[in-house]
Amino acid sequence: MAGRLDGKVALISGAARGMGASEARLFATEGAEVVLGDVLDEDGAKVASEIGERASYVHLDVTSEESWLAAVAHARERFGKLDVLVNNAGILRFNAIENTPLEEYEAVIRVNQVGCFLGMKSAIPALRDAGGGAIVNISSAAGLEAMPGIVSYCSSKFAVRGMTKVAALEFGAHAVRVNSVHPGGTNTPMVAMGDFSEAEKEGYEPPQPIKRVAEPEEIAELVLWLASDASSYCTGAEFVIDGGLTAGSPFTPIDS
Repeated sequence: MAGRLDGKVALISGAARGMGASEARLFATEGAEVVLGDVLDEDGAKVASEIGERASYVHLDVTSEESWLAAVAHARERFGKLDVLVNNAGILRFNAIENTPLEEYEAVIRVNQVGCFLGMKSAIPALRDAGGGAIVNISSAAGLEAMPGIVSYCSSKFAVRGMTKVAALEFGAHAVRVNSVHPGGTNTPMVAMGDFSEAEKEGYEPPQPIKRVAEPEEIAELVLWLASDASSYCTGAEFVIDGGLTAGSPFTPIDS
């Protein structure tokens, strides 16, 4: 049976753990050759080794244009081309606005926002040379509506949403589709859900229709669909996978 990404080569940032690692594993299972990029070299190399010959790990600091160019060059040298870019790398910091140090704000913007920009800028020549492809930018439910205490993260994820639309308009002529994915709470190391006990995870009910956090494999399925030809008429759009978090107010109205 043919895989959904047969013949495609993908570069995924932040692929050493969490959603990025799940995406890399699923992509390879579905026929893709995958370059995993991250700054967590030991973890990233381990995931690539577990995947096997269809995967390769490269050190990727998403805040560095030189690092991005080297990662794209690695994908082309190792696998011959590049068809898919997943801008997955991200960091999260919690602080009220008045308590947020400028250095902390800038660090989040550098990784989440500038990293996404540099990824698209660096990858588009290779995607164009391949005859087209797909870019999937991982934003957040916090890129659709504000949440207190995460001003730097919200700012960056709203920016990713906007950049995605600009890129879709600019890259469409090159047959490159660009979409953003907006996960809600997901069980990844970034949000420290891994520090919760299994009982605490099972007992936690977020204020949304689906009363649990997502698993990274669930997000990976949507990213896979957007990377595949099955989503061939989708570009410049937001794809929400948040358990209904942004559907509306969780408060029950008082009957009159």
